[in-house]
Amino acid sequence: MSAPERDELAELALKRVIASGAEYGDIRLLDSTTQTIRGEDRRIASIRERQDRGFGIRVLYHGAWGFAASSVLSVEEAPRIADLAIEIAKGSASLASEKVKLADEPAHRDSVVTARRIDPFSVKLETKTALLLETMEYVHRQPGIVRSSASLWACRDRKLFVSTEGSRLEFDLLALSGDVDATAVHDGRFASRSFNTPHLRMGYELIEEANFLAEASRIASQAVEKVQAPTTDPGLYDLVLDPEHLSLTMHESCGHPSELDRALGYEANYAGTSFLTTEKRGTFRYGSPHVNLVADNTEPETLAATGYDDDGVACQQWDIVRDGIFVGYCTNREVAPKIGETRSRGSNRADSWGSVPIVRIANIGLEPGRATLDDLFAEVKRGIYIEGHGSFSIDQRRYNFQFGGDAFWLIENGKRTHMVRDVVYHGITPEFWNSCDAVADRSHRRRYGFITCGKGQPGQSGWMTHAASHARFRNVNVIGGSSGS
Repeated sequence: MSAPERDELAELALKRVIASGAEYGDIRLLDSTTQTIRGEDRRIASIRERQDRGFGIRVLYHGAWGFAASSVLSVEEAPRIADLAIEIAKGSASLASEKVKLADEPAHRDSVVTARRIDPFSVKLETKTALLLETMEYVHRQPGIVRSSASLWACRDRKLFVSTEGSRLEFDLLALSGDVDATAVHDGRFASRSFNTPHLRMGYELIEEANFLAEASRIASQAVEKVQAPTTDPGLYDLVLDPEHLSLTMHESCGHPSELDRALGYEANYAGTSFLTTEKRGTFRYGSPHVNLVADNTEPETLAATGYDDDGVACQQWDIVRDGIFVGYCTNREVAPKIGETRSRGSNRADSWGSVPIVRIANIGLEPGRATLDDLFAEVKRGIYIEGHGSFSIDQRRYNFQFGGDAFWLIENGKRTHMVRDVVYHGITPEFWNSCDAVADRSHRRRYGFITCGKGQPGQSGWMTHAASHARFRNVNVIGGSSGS
């Protein structure tokens, strides 16, 4: 669909909304292309490219929402879908016990384009498949390896957002990632090790700079070491956690609890509510003074740095936890006024043209400290160093949790020694973060993204990035088991 045709479709729809007497309306037109290439055991297993187009219209009528969407992009369809959204909003208004009032936001007219040196969709399939085949070949050079996999993923979203308040925003957004896995066998037992580039908004240069072949050799060697490693005795250990592992820990134990709709009890049927209820803001000790968690939807290349959210609110930076005290939430225009805030934090996002925007976790990161990684190890007499993601479990208020990992090393008398396996640690969120007594400096900072963050009914997948440097946690309960293998 050409740009003039898109503009005409949006104009027709919003004219209909304005004529209905609604206090607000917006339309999102989205054209998404996703390419996934996957290799398994030295062969290309699948190449998939998917294109998805459509538009969705939101209407706020007498304090109640209506939403309708269609995959038919035509000027004939736009008024019909607008009328349907208006009809739903009117029906909702007749039943609503509480009226929605949106926080103010100035009108924005802008264009947002992901900076890229190499368009991933311009790179030949032969180049991509050759990289995956060679990467898996490097994995299998290690004796003891029985399985390998490698994949590349890229997504491009072209979007137009127009609102009755005068905002008009165009987007051309990219996201990219790659990974490789190695599985070893020993004495009837299997163990895997993985390498993942972060999901970032940039071009194919992310893949070119990742050095897949060196990483393939490294993880293959570590998979063989891991499968032969001894198990860990349960007990209290000091833990040193790498940035990739911390990204998941932060996501589950701080990211989800900081969504204001959860804290208000509006979201409970998927992944629960939040222990960070509103009376705790500004007073509750979430962690030690070393813990500073900052939401930053403006950092280039990160997943939630889209310029504007799906309310048309400009992306921002703000504190979630400052000096260990919980101080801020992720909000949208609807829920921000519930806690006396006059502006949304710009965290309202939908995962497709057919989804209603909802509050999503921001790019929340742990601010660096002043230590080196050697400093973190040096003061540990008995501990475990953990890298990467493993299994996890967390309760419906994001309070009690357990996490595994991808690789584990014993720390003895200040030195990282040999690998161990079957490490799972348990904690209570504020107790765990209060046990943090050191964070590595900015040179250790790394960013890792999520594209499968589940929320809502019907379920949606949210995208966000969590950055961290390595951090140390004292006297954490390691319960062992096989979940982290």
